Amino acid sequence: MYILWLLLLWLLLAWLVLLTIALCDVLGVILGSVFGSVLRMVPDLSNTTVLLISFPGDILMRMLKMLILPLIISSLITGLAGLDAKSSGRMGTRAMVYYMSTTIIAAIVGVLLVISIHPGNPKLKKQVTMAMKNEDVSSLDAFLDLVRNLFPENLVQACFQQVGPTLCFNFKPSVSLLRSKETQKLVFKGGMNVLGLIGFFIAFGVCMGRLGERAQVMSDFFNILNEIIMKLVSLIMWYSPLGIAALICGKIAAIRDLEVVARQLGMYMVTVMVGLLIHGGFILPFIYFLVTRKNPLIFYGGIFQAWITALGTASSAGTLPVTFRCLEENLKIDKRVTRFVLPIGATINMDGTALYEAVAAIFIAQMNGIILDSGQIITVSLTATLASVGAASIPSAGLVTMLLILTAVGLPTQDISLLIAVDWLLDRMRTSVNVVGDSIGAGIVHHLSRGELAAIDAQNKDRDDVEMIKLRPLPAQEMNHKMEINTLLPYGGYSSLPTEDYEVTHRDPTLRDGP
Repeated sequence: MYILWLLLLWLLLAWLVLLTIALCDVLGVILGSVFGSVLRMVPDLSNTTVLLISFPGDILMRMLKMLILPLIISSLITGLAGLDAKSSGRMGTRAMVYYMSTTIIAAIVGVLLVISIHPGNPKLKKQVTMAMKNEDVSSLDAFLDLVRNLFPENLVQACFQQVGPTLCFNFKPSVSLLRSKETQKLVFKGGMNVLGLIGFFIAFGVCMGRLGERAQVMSDFFNILNEIIMKLVSLIMWYSPLGIAALICGKIAAIRDLEVVARQLGMYMVTVMVGLLIHGGFILPFIYFLVTRKNPLIFYGGIFQAWITALGTASSAGTLPVTFRCLEENLKIDKRVTRFVLPIGATINMDGTALYEAVAAIFIAQMNGIILDSGQIITVSLTATLASVGAASIPSAGLVTMLLILTAVGLPTQDISLLIAVDWLLDRMRTSVNVVGDSIGAGIVHHLSRGELAAIDAQNKDRDDVEMIKLRPLPAQEMNHKMEINTLLPYGGYSSLPTEDYEVTHRDPTLRDGP
């Protein structure tokens, strides 16, 4: 009874700690918004002051990004090593079906909303300063670069670089056999190649799982590494309220003409926000309830801290350590599911980004007075879905992949500059929806994989029991072993070893005196 009360007390304290951190994160968002609005009233606010205000938030982003690489490596390897090939294949299939379905639904929701509300107005283009024309991106080159990133030629380089847009160069051929005067050169840009790392370590974990007991030492190493990373995440979470407040405060204080931007792009922002609210607040919970028959509000309460962190950092990859912690500790989802599903989801599952890009592309068309036919609208939806898969899980990555969508339907790419003024806010909102979609996907995959996980646990338990039986000697063998010890010891006939002060009166007749 005493142990039970201690357990209940420990659970209550853990719940209070998690609730305190979550409330502090909410307070950080509120205080950051308030102080950022107050600082906007300060005349001649220097860039140095804004930099110092945002500095604690920059430290938070650095700490979270520091944990991404070891967390992806340890989580993927340990998650796949604990599954057989058949179970991991089924789990991966379920996750991919969920990812592609929800991303397509998000793009369709965005298209329907932007056509219904029609926020684009050709007069806006005359009011906002235009930028220089961006370089067009070929759809084929973008797809090939995505495949190239999936198979990195150097793992060390993949930790800090990835293949960027392919560039074409004209040159004068010196040999008449050359048919073309153009050559292509791969360009590497800064940023971790998460897709390539995930592909390699998925293969590494599957192969390690097939080795069985021979790879147990390696499995224990990565399990311990994962536990250490999660301990570091717990420590960082105590600092997160200050970092989130600093990030939001610095962003709001840095905007110069907030009222003008809101008046010019207000309807565009409303369209994106309504779409994200519909998808994240209604469609995703409905899918979760439809599959699991569980209350989605309880699930949302468990991932609340991850949602707040995504709102402050605007990075799915940066929020990944917090998402792991929320799903495994708050919602008790199996670690084999989270370690396999979440790293992949943070890379390719971008529901909010797909919705945002679909709205932005058609908004630019409306602003230029271009009427898209049904074929072009379908192209926008499909391209937004595919572009969101290739988007990096870093802040403002959607603006980069937006070039691909505009090029696919022949829209002017230089108009992306119109959206930069409000991207800081919409980026945070779509990232929070991305994190919610990843978490719900992990919950659905865990629910559908319960039987397979239970079968693997039962199989491992039976194997451990067999190993224990093999190691435990039979009663007859145990008696023979004791008799052999007694006959081999020089004082085997005594119950204790004699000393010099002890006179031996009872001896074993088989023992002889020495010479």
